Amino acid sequence: MKKRCGWCGKDPLYIDYHDNEWGVPVHDDKLLFEFLILEGAQAGLSWLTILKKRENYRKAFHGFNYKKIANYTEKDIERLLGDPGIVRNKRKIESTIKNAIGFLKIQEEFGSFDRYLWGYVRGNPIQNNLGSIEELPTKTDISEKLSKDLKKRGFNFVGPTICYAFMEAIGMVNDHMTDCFRHKEVKTKI
Repeated sequence: MKKRCGWCGKDPLYIDYHDNEWGVPVHDDKLLFEFLILEGAQAGLSWLTILKKRENYRKAFHGFNYKKIANYTEKDIERLLGDPGIVRNKRKIESTIKNAIGFLKIQEEFGSFDRYLWGYVRGNPIQNNLGSIEELPTKTDISEKLSKDLKKRGFNFVGPTICYAFMEAIGMVNDHMTDCFRHKEVKTKI
């Protein structure tokens, strides 16, 4: 039996996410946008709730096509508020649109969101060596700087804690426990 990080529990969806996605470095702008939006949607909820709604989010938000989302209108907001497959929170839906607009501006300025984002860690994932879940930080100096800059650029639902969870999810930080089988595997995927 494989030893995993204790937070992923026994749900097969959560285990699959832990084993195949969490902590693996992501450099594709579309997938980075997806993770950013889903992390914001998770605020106040469990990550498992969002994972269960992930496919619905992909359908509802045109496959996380940020160029389309940046042009959403009130009609789109009303459509999304009526969609039971996603979290129907108007502020979170509106923030997805704002974040898509900001995302495009960052791409224009830096050439890609990937280049902007990974610049915070100089292109190299931070390799933490955590022995227990209690050692997991909820935010760091880097997540606070990222949050502050994103907010300055008009993004919402990007507080330091959300930014840190985002950084963990996309592999900017390897926070798999040292006794988890994925710790070494993720470390070698750099």
